Amino acid sequence: MNDYRINTSYAKALFMLATDLGCAQLVRQDMDLVAQVCAENRELAAVFNNPAIRQGKKQAILHDLFAPHVQQATLAFLDFVVRKRRAVNLKGIAQAYVELYCDENNIVRADMVTRLPITDEAVVRMAKLVEDYTHKQVELNHTTDHHMLGSFKLTFDNKMYDARIRTKIARLRAEFAKNDYESKL
Repeated sequence: MNDYRINTSYAKALFMLATDLGCAQLVRQDMDLVAQVCAENRELAAVFNNPAIRQGKKQAILHDLFAPHVQQATLAFLDFVVRKRRAVNLKGIAQAYVELYCDENNIVRADMVTRLPITDEAVVRMAKLVEDYTHKQVELNHTTDHHMLGSFKLTFDNKMYDARIRTKIARLRAEFAKNDYESKL
């Protein structure tokens, strides 16, 4: 069984449980936290991937990390994942749950990167534009990248609008490389 199927199967099971318990939104916040922690910590991924480390130790690590911050249902699910020897898939399961939750609740996640910080008003206007385009509720994440040459890059729903200067220069180079000019002599 490949990782995608494992991740989506476990995420669907958690989503069904959370929906039945009426805490799907709270579990979604918990899964955002789990995905973020797993993505930021290589050591944690190495521990989960190491078969020599016992399940009890992995469960203790999860309890130490997440018990004060997550719902009881989420913690029980994390224990279940470790018992089933799928701790290595924890990040993927968390991401799959968030995607499933967003699909079910008509939410689109958008990421915007700019060179300099922009005003909250500009962020709200950009979110409104994405909302008008997708007809979904938008969760816009804005970050800055000081290495970017001007303008912005916006990604959502497997689409990307790239207004960076570097991209515009690359398009111009490609146009000039075509050399469609025909001499009239």
